[in-house]
Amino acid sequence: MSSSAPLSAPAIDLRRATYLAELAQGTERLQASRRESCPWCGGQRLRVRLTAPDVIQRKPGTFTLEECEDCAHVFQNPGLTPEGAAFYHRDRDLYERPPSRRRHRERIRAMLHIPEPESWLDVGTGDADFPATAREFFPYTSFDGTDPTPRVLRARATERVEEAYVGHLITPGLPARLRGRYDVVSVFHQFELSPSPREELRAAIAALRPGGHLVLELTDPRSAFAALLGKWWPGQAQPRQIHLLPLPNVHQALESHNCTILTTDACAPHTPTDLATATTRALSHVIPAPDTPWRTTRPTVLQHTTRAVLTAATAPLRLAATAADHTLAPLIRRSSFSNAYRVIARKNPLRQTGEPGPAAVR
Repeated sequence: MSSSAPLSAPAIDLRRATYLAELAQGTERLQASRRESCPWCGGQRLRVRLTAPDVIQRKPGTFTLEECEDCAHVFQNPGLTPEGAAFYHRDRDLYERPPSRRRHRERIRAMLHIPEPESWLDVGTGDADFPATAREFFPYTSFDGTDPTPRVLRARATERVEEAYVGHLITPGLPARLRGRYDVVSVFHQFELSPSPREELRAAIAALRPGGHLVLELTDPRSAFAALLGKWWPGQAQPRQIHLLPLPNVHQALESHNCTILTTDACAPHTPTDLATATTRALSHVIPAPDTPWRTTRPTVLQHTTRAVLTAATAPLRLAATAADHTLAPLIRRSSFSNAYRVIARKNPLRQTGEPGPAAVR
């Protein structure tokens, strides 16, 4: 992931006036009031996990992650207002590298034990790279997608998905349209970005037909990298990561909503980018910032030159961090440093009496 915005000078100049007009109104309006209780369990025993600036785009603002001492749920507190979400998430795609084709194939192989589904909903699909790859394995499956951005509409236009929905799963009107329609619902690292992950999980389950499968992949807040790398760890990068869900909470929620947990994997989902991303982001806060539209003035020639020199000088350090990520990956995947987990669950049919069936774990 890059920490430098690859925007051309003309593009920056066009956007600068918009950003500066927003910043002139102050940043306080971009954050909501602080919560006094956990959004997952309602507990009121909260502790500060970390306080950090915008480590991704370096926009103005300071953000706090708090952890519930009752259920270990981690969440941004105070959260962003709708205006804040629009401000801080704008231009975000310039700083993020989408999952590789290899990553998509690994995710699909984890689902090959199920019969070929008739219908599949990919949540947070973006440009629908995952459905495009999944179709190689499931050629007769109909893929639909949701995404908070209009990218999903482009995916439909290019026939990567058949139906496209802009918004979160809990966007008003959407849950009723999707209820009971799908044999598979996949949600890869989207609950971390959702304003209400518990409601999103409930909506994902509701979109399944009885007997359908839910595949989830989430950042593991209990990864040892969280304490080692702190605010630079990509798993809790602010202000992007809004919620971090511990595995026991997800298990409990699935079981309480009539689902049987089929597999849990904290090994294969690990993405070996922790050290490289943390190193790049930490260095970016030492190296002079690039010209971005939220800067009030352009960098001087000296700042440009200094940035170029320091970027080149630190290249070996960044390359070494990348090498360490990949060299250590086989060991890290099987340790407490693994940064993600995957859960595959089946929605149980209802009993004839209307009561839900057992939600046994195996």
